[in-house]
Amino acid sequence: MNDNTLLIGPFIEFAFMRQALLGCLALSLSAAPVGVFLMLRRMSLTGDAMAHAILPGAAIGYLMFGLSLMAMTVGGIIAGLTVAVGSGLVARNTLIREDTSLAAFYLLSLALGVLIVSVRGNNVDLLHVLFGTVLALDGPALTLLWSITAVTLLTLFIIRRPLMLECLDPGFLRQVSRWSPVAHYGFLGLLVINLVAGFHALGTLMAVGIMVLPAASARFWVRRIGPMLLIATGLALLASAGGLLISYHADWPTSPVIVLSLGLVYLLSLFLAPNGLLRQQRAAQTHLKA
Repeated sequence: MNDNTLLIGPFIEFAFMRQALLGCLALSLSAAPVGVFLMLRRMSLTGDAMAHAILPGAAIGYLMFGLSLMAMTVGGIIAGLTVAVGSGLVARNTLIREDTSLAAFYLLSLALGVLIVSVRGNNVDLLHVLFGTVLALDGPALTLLWSITAVTLLTLFIIRRPLMLECLDPGFLRQVSRWSPVAHYGFLGLLVINLVAGFHALGTLMAVGIMVLPAASARFWVRRIGPMLLIATGLALLASAGGLLISYHADWPTSPVIVLSLGLVYLLSLFLAPNGLLRQQRAAQTHLKA
């Protein structure tokens, strides 16, 4: 078996592998840039919580219409936006801080979603919701993913300046610009729809992986936002394609392998990148000697 057979053979031979690759490409173009802004706003754990928060909406959509793509998508978006707005209102009107409020809402959502799927579905359905079915992406699912990608890129282009300013100083943006709520809630909307897109491919438990890990990896290589967005997208696509191939040849579950591949890229960046652990230690030692 030569290298071409190992690397491109599965994509040439099987339509489901080509469709999975197209889905990963759409997610890389969409979720990775959102992940960069998520990281710069120090909201990475918020993304993880929101990923779990979409579960009850998707589960109710499943309960009413079965494994319907549109019903689960609309349900997930409604649930995600409800948790985002609800936790924000509690944090602004009570003594509870926003992280505690969000944790409470997402734990309730996760428990409710698992209960609904467990009671009314079966183990196969539960695994589908929790871990996704990237190898089963069909035409309608790909249309949904690429539509979300188009909306995300267009919205990020429109709100890029207030969004970057909010990453640096959200209080200053609120004082000097009317774009502050547009940037804040527009970004939360992008976060929710990208988590729903990731949910269809990777499941609720791992959807945030393709968002946070490439962004964190890119942060070790560059400091400027523009190059960081490009590197995060490239790393997400590279690790996703690698995960698909490893999963195919080893006959392992695809979603965990893709996230593990993203994790491997993160560890390599941590040790080898210019802003990584080893380079920083060497620079510190050189400074002390001088």
